[in-house]
Amino acid sequence: MSESFDLVVIGGGPGGYVAAIRAAQLGMSVACVEKRTTLGGTCLNVGCIPSKALLQSSEKYAEAKHGLAQHGVKLAGVELDLPAMMARKDKVVGDLTKGIAFLFKKNKVTHVAGTATISAVGEVTVKAADGKASVLKAKRILIATGSDSMPLPGVAVDETRIVTSTGALALPKVPERLLVIGAGYIGLEMGSVWGRLGSKVTVVEFLDRITPGMDLEMSQQFQRVLTKQGMAFRLGTKVTSAKPNGASVAVAIEPAKGGAGETIEADVVLLAIGRRPYTEGLGLDALGVARDNRGFITTNEHFETNVPGIYAIGDVRPGPMLAHKAEDEGVVAVERMAGVKGHVNYDAIPGVVYTWPEVATVGKTEEQLKEAKVDYKVGKFPFLANSRARANAETDGLVKILADAKSDRVLGVHILGPDAGTVIHECAIAMEFGGSAEDIARSCHAHPTLNEAVKEAALAVAGRAIHV
Repeated sequence: MSESFDLVVIGGGPGGYVAAIRAAQLGMSVACVEKRTTLGGTCLNVGCIPSKALLQSSEKYAEAKHGLAQHGVKLAGVELDLPAMMARKDKVVGDLTKGIAFLFKKNKVTHVAGTATISAVGEVTVKAADGKASVLKAKRILIATGSDSMPLPGVAVDETRIVTSTGALALPKVPERLLVIGAGYIGLEMGSVWGRLGSKVTVVEFLDRITPGMDLEMSQQFQRVLTKQGMAFRLGTKVTSAKPNGASVAVAIEPAKGGAGETIEADVVLLAIGRRPYTEGLGLDALGVARDNRGFITTNEHFETNVPGIYAIGDVRPGPMLAHKAEDEGVVAVERMAGVKGHVNYDAIPGVVYTWPEVATVGKTEEQLKEAKVDYKVGKFPFLANSRARANAETDGLVKILADAKSDRVLGVHILGPDAGTVIHECAIAMEFGGSAEDIARSCHAHPTLNEAVKEAALAVAGRAIHV
């Protein structure tokens, strides 16, 4: 088989499938190659979506077991049905993957199952599961192959007792002791899931803080909240090995700055120290596609590599490894191919940790502003003083707004609190339009809502918050 297309997209994850659909809307003939049997990539199959399904289910279990009595709802004999919880998660994933397949058919995108190699400029060879190969000719090729879990020397993943996020989404029973290596978004989310379901969770982090890159004040408050929930932290500590030891796993740790080591026993170990670009088998070296020293593909402002006709978006490029960043890049990349103007504002891409409470951020941290010697003002407002948070019995956390000291333009917003991932988006829109703290403060917010905390934090930038 040999077919010709205007665009061949390699990877059916959020960046790839969105780019394919948008390209088809723009009149291109498009094929999308995906090696999984289902579309959606890591995010939909073994990442964002199944983890959020488990986070939601585990929140409901924890609330039923520990949180409803204060609302006057008394329950007896609350039991965990883990197989049912996992089945619901799988159904959510299955329904959404079928939805993408439907969208491909609706938009006349050709779905090609198999593993892709760029065999030449303008040519993609696809090897199907049965070993048969086919060739796709393309005017342009877009790489959207995403990322995979970062390995750690001395920690051999078997996805049974020593797992990545993939294995952590499918454990057959609740581990009595879960040790998480890495205090980033993924480790804390999955640690929260299993902690709510009954695991004793210990997080080991090489740095002396959790969530590296997050605004430090928010990170410290976040750690206090998680500690209150029962999560234990070993910061400034490195893992040198993790080995099965009978029915458990022996994890050797030592201070990151040197010192005597010790061994911790766990039933399951989750390796979550980060992700790396996945470009294996694409043939990039043979083609001369440039990459940086961390393996990320380098591109120009049009997402085109140094090899004309080959483009890259998402996790294989530098920048935050976020599904929505990949989606936006995919849309803009194909729009520019079609001569349509588009842009990605990397200063207004929100990031969310979907624990409870959630943590959401957009823009610069205080540390980044200090390093750049930017003169800024800070406005803060605690959810403890927010009427809706009080009514909901969800008062942990705060809103923090950073604004330019002269222009008042919003430079960064950081929220720890209930539904922070939803609340952050009014701030992202304000920043996209170059809005000021005054703009947010003078926008009428419905009462009582959690978003009133944003308005109060914006008022606090000018020292005129009302409810504190």
